[in-house]
Amino acid sequence: MWKSSEGSTKELIQLCFFYFFFYVITGVVVKYFQFYPGGPKLGNITYTTYSTLGGALVPLIVIFACKWYKFKSAELIHWGKLKFPSEFLYILPAGFCTAIVVTFTTLLYSFKDVSIMVAMVIMRGCIIVIGRIVDAIQIRQGILHRKVYKEENWGVFFAVLAVATDLIWAKTGDFSLLTNPWAMFVLSSYVGAYAFRIYIMNYFKNTRPPHIQYEAKGYFAMEQIFFVIIAIIAAFILFNFGGTTGPIQEFRDTISQPSTVWGWAVLGGTAFGLVSFFSVFIFMFKGRTATFAGLVNRLTSLLAGTAATLISWVFLAGKFPQMQEWFSLVLIFISIAFITKAEKKRVRELVKHHEIKQA
Repeated sequence: MWKSSEGSTKELIQLCFFYFFFYVITGVVVKYFQFYPGGPKLGNITYTTYSTLGGALVPLIVIFACKWYKFKSAELIHWGKLKFPSEFLYILPAGFCTAIVVTFTTLLYSFKDVSIMVAMVIMRGCIIVIGRIVDAIQIRQGILHRKVYKEENWGVFFAVLAVATDLIWAKTGDFSLLTNPWAMFVLSSYVGAYAFRIYIMNYFKNTRPPHIQYEAKGYFAMEQIFFVIIAIIAAFILFNFGGTTGPIQEFRDTISQPSTVWGWAVLGGTAFGLVSFFSVFIFMFKGRTATFAGLVNRLTSLLAGTAATLISWVFLAGKFPQMQEWFSLVLIFISIAFITKAEKKRVRELVKHHEIKQA
């Protein structure tokens, strides 16, 4: 039932299913630990610290157990007696960008007067557009030898419209993000880091020599290892030299005075770690453009977010989705219809050129 050939539509659907499933769990767990009336009511920084720990452990266990870090390189670099894959030169910065994305997402949500809803809308919209920009750049560079179908462009249009619907309903005060210099710096850093990361993912994918096996797992392994190393260094610096501002002090207290439910929060974060597998594998899916992969990734997360909201409403006394969220859902399904058409065209193209087997 679960067996599928590499690069097939069936494999893509399986990745989306697991990404959706674990993303829903992640969303519900966050609601429980932070907002449920009878729950622990952990602070944003506190829960994120514990969940990030759990989320980092799961990939590392799989990576080292399965030896994904041993991937075949296109070229080895010799530095004295040291020998390492040339891909490390750009995967290391990608790991640094991952650390920025994780850390700055948390920082952005920690600003007292900044609307989380507006921040999420802008972040998601930017990621969707970034995929299209990366394709345009790599086509111009001669790295990407595929064209972006018009259906993918229409998918981008309706997906951006879907995430922007919340902005239409937003109140004037919700846009304090745009007038907060520090918050805008954090947002710009997040977007810039994600843009570089997506570019690197697609550079790795689109520059594999024909005789070298495509190694999405190897890329993921090294990016995660570099991310964890950088995150540990950053945590050490923040803990010892980060000052006493609100978020940093909360981070310090989280470590020095752990909550009684810290173990459960770490366990809850393992779902986020599982999400990271399928998120990266969708972003790097074989034979697809960054436009398409980014759309699939973000749309799946948006659907999971809606499902998590409904589950939280039923079981955790959460809020029922508002009118704009239902309208956004309709636009998401329209976008999905366009990318479904694009997927059918892409599969025919890949099969014709013997890049994948039948879907």
